[in-house]
Amino acid sequence: MRTAEKIFVEANKWALVLILAAMSAIVFANVTLRYTTNFSIVWAEEVARYLMVCMTFLGAGLALRTGGLVAITNLHDAMPDKPQRALRAIIVAGLLVFFAVMIWVGYSYALRMRFQMTPATRIPFSAIYAAMPIGFALMTIHLLLIARRFVGDNAFDRIAGVDENSAAGG
Repeated sequence: MRTAEKIFVEANKWALVLILAAMSAIVFANVTLRYTTNFSIVWAEEVARYLMVCMTFLGAGLALRTGGLVAITNLHDAMPDKPQRALRAIIVAGLLVFFAVMIWVGYSYALRMRFQMTPATRIPFSAIYAAMPIGFALMTIHLLLIARRFVGDNAFDRIAGVDENSAAGG
């Protein structure tokens, strides 16, 4: 199971790297062309914006997995150990319910947008909006994979080369 989880996390990371690389290349090419030839790629801004949306939803699961999302821990920190675990279990259950609702809402919204096309690239908006249910499905998987460690030990995954204190703003 640990090998499958590692492959899943690495695939998620590489998808983000590829999306960021594509977005950067498109924006760089467009800016370079605009200033050197006075010509702009018509679809560049639109594609970069949609790649940013995809990157946000696909990357949220990794941020959740590492404890990188915003959390208010005053109540949690003031509680004894057993109630802390119970609170973390309630948080996990609440997040799973929220993620399920967002998958359903995102899917239904993407389905309704299947006939509307993007202005420059003429891609169905449903392809863009599919990032929402896919991203929340990935967040669900990431949460389920770390739930036992989070509830039991309040532990998140570590990212190699990132200092916890600097990442948390402290």
